[in-house]
Amino acid sequence: MPVSFPPALVRSLDLLRCPVCRMPGLRPDRDRGALRCPARHAFDVARHGYAGLLTGARATSGDDAAMVRARERFLATGAYAPVRSAVARLAAASVTGRAAATVVDSGCGTGHYLAGVLDRLPGARGLGLDTSTRALRAAARAHVRAAAVSWDVFRPLPLADRVADLVLDVFAPRNPAEFHRVLRPAGRLVVVRPTGRHLAELRDRVPAMVAVDPVKERRLHRALDPFFEAVGTERVEYRASLDGAAARDLVLMTPGARPLDRGEQGTAGPLPGRVTVSVLATAYRARLTGDGSSI
Repeated sequence: MPVSFPPALVRSLDLLRCPVCRMPGLRPDRDRGALRCPARHAFDVARHGYAGLLTGARATSGDDAAMVRARERFLATGAYAPVRSAVARLAAASVTGRAAATVVDSGCGTGHYLAGVLDRLPGARGLGLDTSTRALRAAARAHVRAAAVSWDVFRPLPLADRVADLVLDVFAPRNPAEFHRVLRPAGRLVVVRPTGRHLAELRDRVPAMVAVDPVKERRLHRALDPFFEAVGTERVEYRASLDGAAARDLVLMTPGARPLDRGEQGTAGPLPGRVTVSVLATAYRARLTGDGSSI
């Protein structure tokens, strides 16, 4: 029986190119439930709605099922709603004048932030990339105008040149050269990352949680500077109240998850009921050459 593909995925096919031969023109093979390029390379479309472009050893890496469930539960509490709102504000300001913008979310996770941006941009379409098949199941249904594709951001992105109006990178790894390649000349990159104060109370109680690198901002600037220049930064900082379940989920969705999975061993006392949320959200534009074209 022919497979019915998610409409958002079909509408995103013009953005994609084959990750094997780099040719554009991926098309649905509804009999097989796959996407095929003109050279006949095929990529399965999961019954959950995402396209499996990432093949090989890392195809199933990323957040596991327990971490994804914890993230979904935690984000549903609204504790990170101010962060989501800041991302949507920056995104809306970055694509003014384009009624039908294309938004690419690199390391999209469950699609939570991409959905917030699409709610703010009624004419936009979204495409989320992530290595975690568990997270992509959620991302594929996060928004009616969002498609989801499995991919490793450290590899060349399976996207054509200059197709995105906006690239989101929210608490995710970065590939500046590829972000620059896929953005239109007037496009924007929005990067969200934690400050040293982010979740400090949890890190004090859960030693296994990864600390924020004190030179993170310097490394970020060094990585992005050849390709992008900042046009505006918003600091989002507030105290969030958490019940015990939310606090545990917040730890479970981070690199400190595994100690708590073993009966909360490795904690240095009860989890706190209030934590500091502290992030920086920056919009960047592509650097231009002397003749005014993108580098």
